Amino acid sequence: MKNEKTYELVLTALFTAIIVIMAFTPLGYIPLVVINATVIHIPVILGALFLGPKKGAFLGFVFGLTSFINNTFKAATASAFVFSPVLAADIIGISGVFKSMYICFVPRILVGIIPYFVFLLIRDLLRKEQKIWRFLIHGAAAVILFLSVKAFVGNLAGGENALISTIAGLVCGVVLFVALTLNYGKKSAASIALAYAGLTGAFTNTLFVMSGIFILYKDAYANALGIAGDTVIDVIMGVVSFNGIVEAVVAAILVSGIGLALLHVKPVKGMKD
Repeated sequence: MKNEKTYELVLTALFTAIIVIMAFTPLGYIPLVVINATVIHIPVILGALFLGPKKGAFLGFVFGLTSFINNTFKAATASAFVFSPVLAADIIGISGVFKSMYICFVPRILVGIIPYFVFLLIRDLLRKEQKIWRFLIHGAAAVILFLSVKAFVGNLAGGENALISTIAGLVCGVVLFVALTLNYGKKSAASIALAYAGLTGAFTNTLFVMSGIFILYKDAYANALGIAGDTVIDVIMGVVSFNGIVEAVVAAILVSGIGLALLHVKPVKGMKD
């Protein structure tokens, strides 16, 4: 018992150090053609899985704290105030402190909690040896991709051609479903559950942050970006449908790969075998 606690303490410190290093160096981002996909949430998700939701929540808090520090002292973007209670207080007053505290910390803390339960749920469902669960889970992922791509293409087209966006989303959804069915059909329940835990963790961060910005900072966010208030939803849907997809795919791949390697050393917290 003592050795287990020591091991978890060391692992918590290791994940914390990784988060800090990634947050304050370019290592926390993967440069793509048009965006940088953040991967800082990866150690938070892995920490949640192998250390449990309590320590996962702590790691999520550390992630949020690094975001607070970066956006307060660097303020690299015009919208940095949404992650900084200090900057928000100067812009919109005392209410900004609580709004930015929520956006900066709550989504990141949830990243350290939700994936853990998603992993256990999907793993238990898939271990029932009923293929219907694989189809349902993969189908849900395909539907999410369909809706995301449809929204993204629709935003690019300015909402003028709903048919094109629907077809694009449908094609991507079908391709994903077929790919998941073929590639994961014979893989272990743990492997599939790890991938979906990573995907869920990434989407948790994106969805809660962007929805928080829309609900709490719609007008201030529009002013910061120099856009009309009624176009904020388009910007947010663009981020969710594009950045969200990229980061979710990256998280699914990395969490699945790293998680499978770690399973040889330590089981997921609470896993009975």
